[in-house]
Amino acid sequence: MFTLGLQRRFVAQHRMVGGDWGPENDLHSHAYLLEITLEGATLDKHGFLVDLDDLDRQLEGLIGQYRDQTLNDLPAFGGLNPSLENFARILCRSLAAGTRATGLSAVNVRLWENESAWAAFREAR
Repeated sequence: MFTLGLQRRFVAQHRMVGGDWGPENDLHSHAYLLEITLEGATLDKHGFLVDLDDLDRQLEGLIGQYRDQTLNDLPAFGGLNPSLENFARILCRSLAAGTRATGLSAVNVRLWENESAWAAFREAR
């Protein structure tokens, strides 16, 4: 099984809703670290799991939707608490849906909101 990974950093803000989480209920920012890994058993005719240029463009476009935004105000979070877990799932499913590669078996996202807290989501294909 081959694994390919990329990382990106970006800042976004949010506030938790639906409970009493103290300061988390107030609008605040996180400097997120997004780690993605792609898995697959086969490579294309050029020896690639995915085209990194295509993946890089897709990733930049995806992050651009969230960078410097308030997550609560975005359609992707409609009806959802903008938790780390929900954000990881949204990012993973978007990446999985937009990645064009025939040999992929899974897309994984690990999203860090600080040095010690992260959430992960895996989308099998």
